[in-house]
Amino acid sequence: MLSVRSLCAFVKGDIGFDPVLLAEETGLDDMPQQGPTGGLTPHIVIRGTISGQGAAEAIRFYERAFGAVERMRAIADDGRRIMHAHLSLNGGSLMLNDEFPEYGGTADTGSYPPSGLVLHLQVDNADSWWDRAIAAGAEARFPIADMFWGDRYGQIVDPFGYVWSIGSPVTKH
Repeated sequence: MLSVRSLCAFVKGDIGFDPVLLAEETGLDDMPQQGPTGGLTPHIVIRGTISGQGAAEAIRFYERAFGAVERMRAIADDGRRIMHAHLSLNGGSLMLNDEFPEYGGTADTGSYPPSGLVLHLQVDNADSWWDRAIAAGAEARFPIADMFWGDRYGQIVDPFGYVWSIGSPVTKH
């Protein structure tokens, strides 16, 4: 099985980065699809929690809060942390991993809670998505309401500090 350490050594080695050679040498050409092949996909870093398994906890939360479906998960050499996970969520993809400070990877360049990012969900019924997220443990940041631009819209904060906005067209009664 390919590990984070062996992949980093291969990519940083004297031979340079050759995707074809990488696939042949590591067996990656036999691995399942790791994520979407087009579009824009957020890839977030989950800062460690008390358990040290923040990404696993985030996946469980996103499943409960947003109906996410886990598509793949790769575990790091330590056997605990997730080095890569791919979720399907509301017709799109979300990728995430645990923090790896030993490789220079800190969540959101070190700030906490994460800042400068809002993950938006355009959905069929903002109220039902909002209610499910709050029931799963999200906190209201901007109360859901009818907005001047024609959406029912609000913002929540997930237990890992990420802000999510939820919107759907206002329905006429």
